[in-house]
Order: sequence, then C-alpha cells, then structure tokens
Amino acid sequence: MIRKKDHPVFNVPNLGAKHRKRVKERWRKQRGIDNKKRVKRSGYGAVPNIGYKNSEEIRHRRPDGGLGILVHDAKELEKASGIKDATVIFSGAISKRKRAELEKLALGKGVRIANRLRK
Repeated sequence: MIRKKDHPVFNVPNLGAKHRKRVKERWRKQRGIDNKKRVKRSGYGAVPNIGYKNSEEIRHRRPDGGLGILVHDAKELEKASGIKDATVIFSGAISKRKRAELEKLALGKGVRIANRLRK
C-alpha cells in the first residue's frame, strides 16, 4: 500500500462566511492587492505550494502501488499489459458487453483491474 502525503483543503477564503454561500468549494489564486490569503497571513488557510508534492516514486500511483492506465479498447489494453506494474481502469464510456470482453482479456494476461464489473 502506498501512502501519499496529506495536505489541507485549498479553498477560496471566507468560504463559510454567511454572505458567501454561493462560492463553490474550489481553488482560485488570490490576486487582490489587499488579500490576506495572498500575503499568507495566519488564520486565512493554506495556499498550494511545491512543498505538498509527493516524491517521484509514488507520484501518479494508485493506493495499491500500480500505475493507473485508462483503457477504452483492446489496443490500449494490449499496451497496458506490457507495463509490469500497471493497474487498468476501464473508461466509463465503454458498454457493459465490451467491458466484459475486455475484462476477460485482462484476466487472461494477468493485468490488475481497478473497476471490475460486479456480478
């Protein structure tokens, strides 16, 4: 199991204020000249920076340790099977019938599947 670094939730400041309920939970870089969060005053929340980055060995990895590869068809599955620690993720746009066929192929090649069909 891979454990990535924890980081705080980066949101727009004053997200919970009564008059700002319409503000969505998302990050936007602060650009105002008097903005306290841009100046990094304490109590105004964390700002994304390079220090929250994970090490190269675990960056872009899934929790099971595999490298997640999105697959749409048999050709992409063939490429993914060549990578030794790949974990296949089937696209949501694939039909159930096609997905069942791809699962059979993947199990035959010994490839890990992240989102298998439930039976």
